[in-house]
Amino acid sequence: MEFYSNLMMDEEFEKDLISRFVKYAKIHTTSQPEIEKIPSTHRQFELAYLLAEELKTMGITNVKVNEKCAVLATLESNIENENVPCVCFNSHLDTAADESGKNVNPQIIDYHGGDIHLNNELVIKEQEIPELKSLKDSKIITTDGTTLLGADDKAGIAEIMTAISVLKKNKEIKHGKIKILFTPDEEIEKGADSISIDEIGADFGFTIDGGEIGSLEIENFNAASGKIFIKGNYAHEGYAYGKMINSLRYIPYILDLFPKSEAPETSKDYDGYYHPYEIKGNVSLTEIDFILRDFDEPKLKEKIQAMQTGISKIQKQCPEVDLSINIKRSYKNMKAILDKHPTIIKIAKEAIEKSGANLKITPVRGGTDGARFSWRGLPTPNIFTGGYNFHTKLEFASVTGMKQATLTILNIIKLTVEEYIKKN
Repeated sequence: MEFYSNLMMDEEFEKDLISRFVKYAKIHTTSQPEIEKIPSTHRQFELAYLLAEELKTMGITNVKVNEKCAVLATLESNIENENVPCVCFNSHLDTAADESGKNVNPQIIDYHGGDIHLNNELVIKEQEIPELKSLKDSKIITTDGTTLLGADDKAGIAEIMTAISVLKKNKEIKHGKIKILFTPDEEIEKGADSISIDEIGADFGFTIDGGEIGSLEIENFNAASGKIFIKGNYAHEGYAYGKMINSLRYIPYILDLFPKSEAPETSKDYDGYYHPYEIKGNVSLTEIDFILRDFDEPKLKEKIQAMQTGISKIQKQCPEVDLSINIKRSYKNMKAILDKHPTIIKIAKEAIEKSGANLKITPVRGGTDGARFSWRGLPTPNIFTGGYNFHTKLEFASVTGMKQATLTILNIIKLTVEEYIKKN
């Protein structure tokens, strides 16, 4: 591992990693939740085709971009042992729509402690981000305060690409077959729908899509999303007596179904929540979009039942209005799958520790493509990227963390070879 450890001090390694990230971050790839088609935005192809060309330039010939914008490439094994499994490394192309992803202007700063002033209005406060203290006297990449940064997940993309570049430049490093996968629309829960497990063709994988340095995520929320429809009746305001049924007036009844004690703003760690996040409406029709989350499957089912029962009760109390609710399941907690594959978790833990990062086993208070891949037959835990404050203008990435994430990828590759040769 000495070669890998020396990379932390290698200026060209750092320069390559930062250059890749800045280049990818500047490409506008925001996805759109309301679009059913994959990819939801055609602009994601710009980054997909760029990555495909860069992989080909590295000398990887088996590269393709499918019609749904998923990039898949294969780095063939350079060892004869057929017992070494094929590992897939995955990050996503899109950025979240919570803040603008257009005209991103990354700022590379030498951080020496204290608050980081992005502009006259926005400040990354050391008091609110405890991790900043450990990043003193190192490089940090921030936004200019007008957009998100896109470290989620272009830091992951840059780390995978840099790791593959290291392997191609240093052919003496032994590795099994490696799959490189970049998916669209992860932020809107459709990334795993862009490609099949059979197409990927790996034995297990890792999403490089986490945040805090050293974090390994092997469990995530069970998730459901839904929409409530309140159908009223419009009549001319001057002649509305006995005719108008204003759907907007029923919103308070609906919002009472979402407990304030089980909301995103009142939950943490392993707490689940109910979350209404958008209301659109007029007199005739109001729509309320919501999500439900819980690490425990039975508890998520209880939340779904509570919403359905609550709507039925309101309907009986207010027969003059027409209420309906649609709920669909999305991703599931990957822990039930990953618990069956302890060797994968063992390799990930050791790889993180050998990168120099402090290992932290943390739950994903959200979902990843890895969760859906896991349930479809490709066990895929989530590895850190070194990014923080995702989806906001205060987003930033630690260059040290990004280097350690890249080393973690390389360590996984090396440890996989050692583990499976030793077993066989």
